[in-house]
Amino acid sequence: MTRPNSAQRLARLLAIVPWVVAHDGPRVTEVCERFRISERELIADLNLLFMCGVYPYTPDALIEVDLEGGRVWVRFAEWFRRPLRLSAPEGLALVAAARAILGMPMAGNEKPSALASAVAKLETVLGAGGDDQLEIELGAASPDLLGALQAAVGESRKVLLDYYSFGRDETGTRVVRPWRVFSSEGHWYLLAWCEKVQAKRLFRVDRARSATLLDDHFQPPDDLGPVPVYESRSDDPVVTLDLAPGAHWVVERYPHEGTVDMGEGVLRTRLRVSSKAWLERLLLRAGPSATVVSGADGVAASAARRILATYGHVTSRE
Repeated sequence: MTRPNSAQRLARLLAIVPWVVAHDGPRVTEVCERFRISERELIADLNLLFMCGVYPYTPDALIEVDLEGGRVWVRFAEWFRRPLRLSAPEGLALVAAARAILGMPMAGNEKPSALASAVAKLETVLGAGGDDQLEIELGAASPDLLGALQAAVGESRKVLLDYYSFGRDETGTRVVRPWRVFSSEGHWYLLAWCEKVQAKRLFRVDRARSATLLDDHFQPPDDLGPVPVYESRSDDPVVTLDLAPGAHWVVERYPHEGTVDMGEGVLRTRLRVSSKAWLERLLLRAGPSATVVSGADGVAASAARRILATYGHVTSRE
């Protein structure tokens, strides 16, 4: 089982805390079952709350967690009960995020009325309502295509997908069994079983040219669990990178095969590389903070040389 990174643990904790507060002392076993974690993981997450609070971090300004008789309580400090005061930029950011949620395709074209009402009130306060209402785009994905894929997931119907593969630089059609549609880091993804390769695949929705719902139905998996945006395969070649502090996000975001502290803030890590194009994008984002130490079958070196020739930043020792 893959160990969750800090971002995943934070997201889980942000979900656990309000749920525990709303249920006023639920059983530990109930919380673990609800969030599909072990009791050890839950305790480790809750221990982080003891360090959460506001200046001057005295006991009355910290969050409290009580574990007794197999039950758990989370109590906020009085500071957290005060009305939230947002600046104008914070309010606009909140409106933008909420409008993005309202723009997502949902089953039966239903919209969360409570959220829509709250957004309308906040826009009025900010002076962003009426003709000045914000327009939020759902990334580069077509709302119609997103809606079709959502419908296919809900009805467990196979889809004929016309898709551009970035790694192979080719477009083709394939029949897929759509399992889940989700958004991550500004992009929409489709998790599906691809009948062409007879394996699970993750597709970027904005790279799909069309999605045609077929009459054939399928039985989806009972439990998909967490879906990483990137998942390596055992036969992928391995690349070793030295990461300066500006590129430490690589080991937080992607599966890796261990890290070694090289001193002066440099981490050496081994990653499995699914394609040259994926590695090139990774190196481009990391810039001078990433150094290629070694690779498999020249994958790392060729990608680094291509980036170096174009941008003159990334270095390679191969």
